[in-house]
Amino acid sequence: MKTLLIIYHSITGGSKSMAQAVAEGATSEEATRTLLLHASEANADHVLQADGYVFIAPETLGSVAGLMKDFFDRTYYAALDQINGRPYTALVCAGSDGQGAVKQIQRIATGWRLTEMAPSTIVCTHAQTKDEILAPKTINPADLQRCRDLGAAFASGLAMGLF
Repeated sequence: MKTLLIIYHSITGGSKSMAQAVAEGATSEEATRTLLLHASEANADHVLQADGYVFIAPETLGSVAGLMKDFFDRTYYAALDQINGRPYTALVCAGSDGQGAVKQIQRIATGWRLTEMAPSTIVCTHAQTKDEILAPKTINPADLQRCRDLGAAFASGLAMGLF
């Protein structure tokens, strides 16, 4: 059985909602085990034992949020040269752009020699003021469905050996 590891960090709930939707979609594939972990709980053993990865985080100050970066910092060298070629994708919850966080995750994945199974997804909340940025996020149903669909496709692809 293949394992899809979904690692997320969330500050205001948007990324967590997205991660839960990805996991919900992935669990529709019975031949793939889905493991959903907060970035602070995930470790190198989780990374090494998984067959594919979904990284989900908010963008803060133009970069991937701190606890997600911490996850990569803690696991990077322990997994280096041991997960080459495994598939991944990234999802970013952003107030306006999200590209900085996506590029940062892509650079890390390139260093790990992962293969992007689907283009990164950015969900924009359009939060621009201090109050909007700090407020709890509600992700719209269409974006949550995109997350579910991505999870289902990734898990099915793993089960079928497509990647």
